[in-house]
Amino acid sequence: MSNTKKIALMSTLVLLLAVTAICNFVLAGTQTQDVNADVEANYFTTYRADRNSTRSEEFVQLDSVISAYEEGTEEHKAALERKQELVEMMEDELVMESIIKSMGFSDAAVAIGDSDNINVFVNSSELTDEMVTKIFYALEVEHQIRDGNIIIMPVYAES
Repeated sequence: MSNTKKIALMSTLVLLLAVTAICNFVLAGTQTQDVNADVEANYFTTYRADRNSTRSEEFVQLDSVISAYEEGTEEHKAALERKQELVEMMEDELVMESIIKSMGFSDAAVAIGDSDNINVFVNSSELTDEMVTKIFYALEVEHQIRDGNIIIMPVYAES
């Protein structure tokens, strides 16, 4: 084989190696972005599914107490009141999530605790003071919530 053919063959092999490396890098980057997008979407979906599952269990337990005790007893009244509280909390969480989404965030999850603390998870890489103030003010006006009861946290960076 002549030197010219050897040089041409080696150049072709180096070129193919470079093309393979570039394709590998591009495809690996695409897969990583897809995985990150799935994780991002799944956080809020999983959070809501877990919350709904827990609430469903609470409703089943409350329904069993309601059916086990006669109407008018303390246990029956307490179970009915708790069931009504849960329904109101669920409605408030849904409204708050809708308000936050209407502010331009792609997703949000709200958790209202029994101690009137509210945790807000917003789909954002970071929250500026201005964003936090807007969210706080909107929730404060909508639900007459006092300062210190709302915790607002970013969850994942949007891709």
